[in-house]
Amino acid sequence: MKKLSFLFIILSVFLNAQTEKENIAAIKKFQKELNAEYLNPKETPLRGNNLKQFKKHPFFPINLKYRVTAQFIRTENPVPFELPTSSGKFKQYQEYGKATFELDGQSFTLTLYQSLDLMKMEKYKDYLFLPFRDLTNEKETYGGGKYMDLKIPTGNEIVLDFNQSYQPYCAYNAFDYNCPIVPEENKLPIRIEAGVMYEDVYHH
Repeated sequence: MKKLSFLFIILSVFLNAQTEKENIAAIKKFQKELNAEYLNPKETPLRGNNLKQFKKHPFFPINLKYRVTAQFIRTENPVPFELPTSSGKFKQYQEYGKATFELDGQSFTLTLYQSLDLMKMEKYKDYLFLPFRDLTNEKETYGGGKYMDLKIPTGNEIVLDFNQSYQPYCAYNAFDYNCPIVPEENKLPIRIEAGVMYEDVYHH
């Protein structure tokens, strides 16, 4: 019996180590792809000298503490609404559900949305949008908050990996881009030290 218990512990440690490696690899892939996007003249929001001088994004150190499994509750009969944007215009969204998770012993809930425009496109029909703010904004990250892209989960849980959060395009180019403003309900009263950091050299 003791041998079986020992083998079970060894197997659990091995599987956890493998999962951790896979999660870190996914975050590094996100970072690599984001840097490649911003270096690509056809995809980048950067213009002029900002593009010429760009080498790579600064990132917080990868920390799996900020990869959380949240309880997910879908919103019944969502009503489309207009989300204000950085330019003063509006974009059409609907609430898709709420994700509740624990971090540092505290419970938090964030609302996830669907873009009515993207829902019409086959490529993005299962796409969810998570804008949020936290106490790193206007310090290590963009003052307007950060975004996360997610897929509709099949069950009642969803993984939120803040290591894969990023700044909106308008943080780098407010002239060409029009970004949704983070709703009040998605402002977290804690620091999320994960994902892309921000150096405000783009508005000077």
